[in-house]
Amino acid sequence: MSDISDLYVLKNAIRNIPDFPDKGIQFKDITTAIKKPEMLSLIVDRISGHFRDRKVTKVVAVEARGFITGGALAYKLGAGFVPVRKPGKLPAQTFSQTYELEYGTDTLEIHKDALSSEDVVLLHDDLLATGGTALAVIELIKLFYVKTIYINFIIELGFLKGKERLSPPYDLYSLIQF
Repeated sequence: MSDISDLYVLKNAIRNIPDFPDKGIQFKDITTAIKKPEMLSLIVDRISGHFRDRKVTKVVAVEARGFITGGALAYKLGAGFVPVRKPGKLPAQTFSQTYELEYGTDTLEIHKDALSSEDVVLLHDDLLATGGTALAVIELIKLFYVKTIYINFIIELGFLKGKERLSPPYDLYSLIQF
């Protein structure tokens, strides 16, 4: 298949769930895509291919759906994997960041020894909506004074304009847009 037809098939493999987790939210469910080996491979191969020459040393992925493909991306890029989790889920000392969601607030944490100033980071998550979660994770990553931060999403909800909040200054790549 061509690049465009591959992405068309991927886009159509993602389930839309209205009013989840709250009324008015149109949830994009990647589980219907990633359960198919060819779709999971497509996601990981396309994203890792985009960042192949960027010398990424760590993939920082956001709980929980970012973990699914984040570990595979780290493997393909020859990088380490760093989880960003909800409060109380990481066992060692953490930094935390509270942020606004389109439907409330949340907090995320990262281990205090997760990154170093020598790292080139790929921040990965499944979906970009308003950009609030990504901005919170960027604030956590910046505590380590890393060399570079790249940002990636499987899905971008363009109408919510999250990309405008993140780039520039960050190099942002989304595989598909709704």
